[in-house]
Amino acid sequence: QVQLVESGGGLVQAGGSLRLSCVASGGTFRRYVIGWFRPAPGKEREFVAAITWSGGGTYYTDSVKGRFTISRDNAKNTVHLQMNSLKSDDTAAYYCAATATLVDVSDLLRYNYWGQGTQVTVSS
Repeated sequence: QVQLVESGGGLVQAGGSLRLSCVASGGTFRRYVIGWFRPAPGKEREFVAAITWSGGGTYYTDSVKGRFTISRDNAKNTVHLQMNSLKSDDTAAYYCAATATLVDVSDLLRYNYWGQGTQVTVSS
């Protein structure tokens, strides 16, 4: 079993930045692809970003490309999501999740383990 704990959310003005962290325990962290998701209208959760086991592969949804950066530190069992140029549309609870498969990392059904989420609120 893998436990995931997110942190770093908060209230920020539009155009500002936040750095989210996802710390894992209870498993072999380097074996998992880590993704970030957030709720969206008409969807339970939409894909935001993901990073492969080694950190050599990163994936982003179009709306965050160029603004968000995902990274990982396997020595610290941690994945970060650096969010810059935040917009009011980015307001959501952000969840990190872990999967052992590299198949369709944007599909939330591929992920076996989920954190409790951290709230990001962007004021305009």
